[in-house]
Amino acid sequence: MPSKPNFALLILFLFCCTSKILSQQCTTLGQTPSSAFPVCATKVFQQTSVPICTTNDLFVPGCSSVPGGALYQNKNPFYYRFTCYVAGTLSFEITPLAANEDYDWQLYDITNHNPNDIFSDNSIVITGNWSATFGKTGASASGVNFIQCASQPQENKPTFAKSPSLIVGHEYLLMISHFTDGQSGYDLSFDGGSAVITDPNIPKMGTVKTDCSGQALTLKLSKKIICSSLTPTGSEFSIIPAVANVVSAKSAVCTAGFDFDEVIITLDAPVPDGNYTLVINNGTDGNRLLDNCGNSTLATDQATFSYAKPQPILADSVGKVGCAPDRIKVYFPKNIQCTSIAANGSDFVITGGPVPVAVTGVVPDCPNNGKTDVITIQLAAPIVHKGNYTLTLKAGNDGNVLIDECGIQMPTQNLPFTAVDTVSAAYTYTMEMGCRTDTLHFVHDGAHDVNKWNWTFNNTTSSTTQTHTMVFGASSTNTVKLIVTNGICSDTVDNTIVLNNEVIAGFRMPDVICPEDKLQVTDESMGLIDSYQWIFDVISTSNIKDPAPVLFPPTNKEAFYTIKQLVTNNALNCKDSVKKVLRVLNNCYIAVPSAFTPNGDGKNDYLYPNNAIKADNLRFNVYNRWGQLVFSSRNWQNKWNGKIGGMEQGSGVYVWTLEYTHHDTGQKVFQKGTTTLIR
Repeated sequence: MPSKPNFALLILFLFCCTSKILSQQCTTLGQTPSSAFPVCATKVFQQTSVPICTTNDLFVPGCSSVPGGALYQNKNPFYYRFTCYVAGTLSFEITPLAANEDYDWQLYDITNHNPNDIFSDNSIVITGNWSATFGKTGASASGVNFIQCASQPQENKPTFAKSPSLIVGHEYLLMISHFTDGQSGYDLSFDGGSAVITDPNIPKMGTVKTDCSGQALTLKLSKKIICSSLTPTGSEFSIIPAVANVVSAKSAVCTAGFDFDEVIITLDAPVPDGNYTLVINNGTDGNRLLDNCGNSTLATDQATFSYAKPQPILADSVGKVGCAPDRIKVYFPKNIQCTSIAANGSDFVITGGPVPVAVTGVVPDCPNNGKTDVITIQLAAPIVHKGNYTLTLKAGNDGNVLIDECGIQMPTQNLPFTAVDTVSAAYTYTMEMGCRTDTLHFVHDGAHDVNKWNWTFNNTTSSTTQTHTMVFGASSTNTVKLIVTNGICSDTVDNTIVLNNEVIAGFRMPDVICPEDKLQVTDESMGLIDSYQWIFDVISTSNIKDPAPVLFPPTNKEAFYTIKQLVTNNALNCKDSVKKVLRVLNNCYIAVPSAFTPNGDGKNDYLYPNNAIKADNLRFNVYNRWGQLVFSSRNWQNKWNGKIGGMEQGSGVYVWTLEYTHHDTGQKVFQKGTTTLIR
């Protein structure tokens, strides 16, 4: 039982620290997740002996004090695994064999997980109970919808969690733990829920494979069989015709597990060449093979097999060659002894094709006691050229050709294979330019057997033809993506095409100037432009891109002039123009009117510093008779309309202040005066 919140620091230390120092690791079968008992709901599972040990601490949702931490100890645990065959709720009961004992438990969904993931993946916890209340515990329809955290003994905390829902095909792991080092054990029963965890399938014999000598048979079964149902002498098996007798049957996994699905059957003599049948019998233990749920193999169950004295074998084939392979896989009908494979690849040579291909080594995969049925050949460089190639198996620098699992040397052999060209998605295009749009014709050359094209234009328009025509704006930026393949090799090209041939007139100039200043225009036109024409109203014209400044004649009154720019692309016969209006002031003397009449008649409706075009860093403030600021601006063309917050102000005298720096002289100016608002 983990530490309780009100046990003080001593108990917390004993749980979190001393337990790790004094406890011993779990080695008994069933006391680790990977060696869990396989269980069914067909019987009560009795556990009368619980060896003292501990494994990793566990995360308990809603209880562990550190987020993501693992603070609850699964001391003296046993683990039980089962599979759901019909969806529904799971109910089970853990009954202590002594009245003063309690057991903690936690349930996990370990589907597609290593069982040891329960120590690192917090998401696979389903439910549990860590109450210290003595007596029965488990999951039931009336249980609570949460995990009861650690508590002090006899606190009458809830010991049953609500029955969880199981999913068909999912595998589950149940951990049962007892915190104290002395316990009498418990009974575990599954009853009351609607889920089915009893496997309905009958175990059957599958394939039988003989060894090289013909004296050992490897039987693969359709499902797991409990180790205790197999007799060491293999009395459950016999062969027809009875040319030899079974003398032993064993599975390597039974030394560290509870069940198996592969068994090696040994005969008292090799069988002659021929066809045979392996049959199942009642063994000397009184039963045939049994699965975890007690299902027995059928008395009529049998499996056929053949034996022929081993002969030299040939490789099956070269594996599928992909795009630009730098490795080639060779498959064999039988296992090859890895010690017979020359590490430098000298057992293999590749010929043919338009360019030489060199073998530099092999990468054997030898998971089966130093044997493999596939060898990966390492090449000096990828094969990037189309062609018909030949892989030759020969004697390597170790003096032999490959040797199979039966100790027989393979003959030399030639295996043909084909490689394809790598491909390129590079494309070309031609362009027909226009005044507002351009037409682009895209072409891929189809080289290297390319047979599929996938165009994407501006992430929307697509095409699967070898050529395609698109119309884009003559002033636009466009993305073009092409993916090509010849069925094996693929390539992708992403390009950005910028079009800027549209003729667009544009220039920049001030809106207002003083009568003594020249107008300076700045060209901002875009596109492929051959000629320019500037028209400064009736004053002057220019045909250059950046015309000289223009001085307008003095008239002693405010005047307005139209400035026009015309741009042309002669080859495309494309033109564009733009006009702007220039205001030339009658003077640039900065002054504030002594009165204004905001009556909306279009005359003298606003108060502002007139003609302050050359006032830099300007600040204009207006105050009422009580000294309150009623208007403020840093732009001389912002005007006071005699209102505050939309409310008209009364007639009367208002005080204004004006400060600025003169643009031409750099002189700082401060002025103050009054103006009369007339209604």
